[in-house]
Amino acid sequence: MALDPTKHADWEIAEEAESRMKTVYQLGEELGLEKEELLPHGHYVAKVDFKKVLERLKDRPDGKYVDVTAITPTPLGEGKSTSLVGLVQGLGKRGKSVIGTMRQPSGGPTMNVKGSAAGGGLAQCIPLTEFSLGLTGDINAVMNAHNLAMVALTSRMQHEFNYSDNFLNKINLKRLNIDPRNVEMKWIMDFCAQALRDIVIGIGGKMDGFMMKSGFAIAVSSEIMAILSVATDLKDMRERMGKIVVAYDKKGNPVTTADLEVDGAMTAWMVDALNPNLMQTLEGQPMLIHAGPFANIAVGQSSVVADRIALKMADYTITESGFAADIGFEKFWNIKCRMSGLKPHCAVLVATIRALKCHGGAPLPLPGRPLDEGYEKENIPWVEAGCENLIHLINVIKRSGVNPVVCINAFHTDTDKEIETVRRLAEEAGARVALSRHWQYGGDGALELADAVVEACEEESEFKYLYELDVPLRERIDLIAKVVYGASGVDYSAEALAKAKRMEQDPELQKLCTCMVKTHLSLTDNPMLKGVPKDWNLFVRDILTYGGAGFVVPVAGTISLMPGTGSNPAYRRIDVDVETGKVKGLF
Repeated sequence: MALDPTKHADWEIAEEAESRMKTVYQLGEELGLEKEELLPHGHYVAKVDFKKVLERLKDRPDGKYVDVTAITPTPLGEGKSTSLVGLVQGLGKRGKSVIGTMRQPSGGPTMNVKGSAAGGGLAQCIPLTEFSLGLTGDINAVMNAHNLAMVALTSRMQHEFNYSDNFLNKINLKRLNIDPRNVEMKWIMDFCAQALRDIVIGIGGKMDGFMMKSGFAIAVSSEIMAILSVATDLKDMRERMGKIVVAYDKKGNPVTTADLEVDGAMTAWMVDALNPNLMQTLEGQPMLIHAGPFANIAVGQSSVVADRIALKMADYTITESGFAADIGFEKFWNIKCRMSGLKPHCAVLVATIRALKCHGGAPLPLPGRPLDEGYEKENIPWVEAGCENLIHLINVIKRSGVNPVVCINAFHTDTDKEIETVRRLAEEAGARVALSRHWQYGGDGALELADAVVEACEEESEFKYLYELDVPLRERIDLIAKVVYGASGVDYSAEALAKAKRMEQDPELQKLCTCMVKTHLSLTDNPMLKGVPKDWNLFVRDILTYGGAGFVVPVAGTISLMPGTGSNPAYRRIDVDVETGKVKGLF
């Protein structure tokens, strides 16, 4: 009997459920995996050899493809991952063959305010500790591959500065003339460390490196994590790895990892990471965990290879795109689906009464502080006003041609009138609506949601991209800003405008997808503006090139690629039972 989530913490529920877990061998047998396709990492976590699975099942038709996204969240999150797991469990209760594909959580939020991304209550992915603390080492592989590129860059700069052309020629080292003021990459680590955003390296003597400004970004924002998300196989990953732009030379030409002759070694770190990780829900349905989060500063999608094998092995694949539909679903729609060739049958838009109240005028929730008491009292005007954000994002999904299903992720403080208000307004906007209580009741609480998704998947749809790749960069940014964010227009810094004009003249850069970087807390580039703001312009301050991933990356507003740790982080409550070795306090 599962523990009551109203009386027990997530880690306690997970720990109790883990005593009844299926082994990876049982999961593999249920999925029809052959022995050599399962690569165990202990008894309850395994990697899956995707290449062998895809080769064996290449003639099997794909199942239904469902993306889970959300309305614009509060800083506390609105249970999108919880809803994905709940839907997988609900479909399982209905007797459907289903696999969930989720992203691996970053150590940054796990040890910070938001916590892990395993779900919550009775809708979780387990084992929780392994899921939350490194899993099989994919993020570590990303960090090593990325930082190796920085080692190659900085050591090359030091040697070029210290040695003559004659010496460099003797050791067959081409002078690259890297401009220290025009370095594209930073170092990475998997924590929220605001003190490392801007640093100076190479302080000391001649043998201590080249002195210059540098900094750190969070690991999952790395272009290598994006490559892990979109690569189709090892050959594709190897080719992409050599196209990563690390800096520019003094004439403005790109310097790549291939120029540094480090791309092969970087790929060597990533070979095992390319295989997805097999886990399970609290109720024993299979989950494939692969790639990383943060759709606000990265692509934020579970991997293409995980989705492809799931579609071959199950009748329903439930995947997840990070944060709200304006960034996560937009990237799923125009980047991931374009690169993979996959087309979704349905999109689930998760909404909570709490977030709707926030968009409707309630005091803004602050991480680490008690929620304003107004959130626990019925307030129909706040909910009605907040539904403007919900309706806007329903229309974004409809613009893609995908059938939307609104999931009202129920909290115990929600009232019947508030729920009915959301249901009425969402249905009037042309979406199916399902109330789901998966957090409290697991799969049994998600049956209405499961039924709505099955119905939506059977309905005709006509998937279409927002833009084609022959559309110039600034026109694409304008389309995304106006159609998806609701902006009136786009403004550029002088630097971003110059880069945009240069990129529009480069046929190779014109072929790349557009991956926006923007706050997840608002449709705008200002995290404090809620609802659906009117009469505003998106400000693009910089444009980065992710040549390996295949993205041009416009950076909007003041968002940073290295988040900060808050004043009341989760690590204060995480500890280890020294008798059993079990981790407690994760959420």
